[in-house]
Amino acid sequence: MPDDANGPERALCRPARATLQAVSLRTAISAEILSIGTELTVGDTRDTNAGEIAGWLSERGVTITRLVALPDDLESVRTAFAEGLLRADLVVSTGGLGPTPDDLTREAIAALCGETVAVDEGLEAWLRELWARRNLPFIEANLKQAWLIPSASAIPNDNGTAPGWWVERPDGRLIVALPGPPREMRPMWQASVLPRLLERGLGRELEVRTLRTSGIGESMVVDRLGPDVMELTNPVVTTYARQEAVDVRIAATPETNRAGGDGRRGGLTAIEIADEVETIILARIGEHVWGRGQATWAEALDDILARCGWRLATSESGTRGALAALLAECNALARATVISGDATAYRRKAQQAAESTARDGGADVGLALVARLRGDDTAVTVAVTTPLGTHRERRVVFLGGQQGRQRAAVAAAAILHATLVRQTKEQR
Repeated sequence: MPDDANGPERALCRPARATLQAVSLRTAISAEILSIGTELTVGDTRDTNAGEIAGWLSERGVTITRLVALPDDLESVRTAFAEGLLRADLVVSTGGLGPTPDDLTREAIAALCGETVAVDEGLEAWLRELWARRNLPFIEANLKQAWLIPSASAIPNDNGTAPGWWVERPDGRLIVALPGPPREMRPMWQASVLPRLLERGLGRELEVRTLRTSGIGESMVVDRLGPDVMELTNPVVTTYARQEAVDVRIAATPETNRAGGDGRRGGLTAIEIADEVETIILARIGEHVWGRGQATWAEALDDILARCGWRLATSESGTRGALAALLAECNALARATVISGDATAYRRKAQQAAESTARDGGADVGLALVARLRGDDTAVTVAVTTPLGTHRERRVVFLGGQQGRQRAAVAAAAILHATLVRQTKEQR
């Protein structure tokens, strides 16, 4: 900022005013996230802020101890900040920074810190100028958005009228208070909060990898991995049941007092620790792993089809286009046909249907999918034809209706992927 900067820019970019006590810097390796607003706790508004902030922090090796939604109640909010600072190095809040009496985040932080709010002259000038630019009368209630306490500095808000608060505690713990509207919170986080967090120390080395599996339920994954893997503290291994996969997440941090495989001490890196446990996991469920990270079925199939130099054509019945939707971003997909009406005859001739699908679509690989209700679940027939051979398989997937149709599409993609993997391995 140039020395001649003045007015609101100087007010928003300057460092915090002199604090009541000396502050020691503390690397934030744990955080708690508070979402403040009665509209959240009564269900009128869906909170997306907490998940986004948790994701941003987790990516940088910060452990999230808790996510909490709170009503606009002064004591509830003050208590949540106090308890958060007992559990974590960093407490991030969104919401409650507006000008109305029920916006109580500033009051709660001030009460926690034992400090008195006061109107900051630079922030007041900035606010008044915003109203003057629009030729609107300035309502004095808006001065609440110019409040600061001695241990707080303002976080610029270029998309609204509520600056955030950056509050340093004497023990090095930190409070970051941001507005609730995502269009304001996101740019403030990226432009002002994250760079400052990184500068003072944020997170720790973290190696995270995700293995995506199919054809095996979450409970079976946990059973196959066993307590020796699932109860590890480093790396932490967790499972997540998604619509398209059961994910196995490995999150490792370095260990400085652990011997390596050759018996030498001196510590293992996070990558080495993750490698060690991933090898064990693959030995136990590797045949079910089809992708990594955020890979989609379209990407996984594109990868193997590209290596073979093949194009794909699909036809489906009883799924209302669920497979075409799942593979919409597949570059190797030459043609996707959705068939309506009775699929009984089609099911009985699935293999011929796969062959004609490939032929009519000008593709090397043909897949025919037929789904039909079987009680409360969905019966699936899948036929695949490739230049290396054919495969036909039947499954029953959980539930009917839309969920059953989506699961049928995932089953078809998984059968196709497994067939391609097996055939290409056998050819080598």
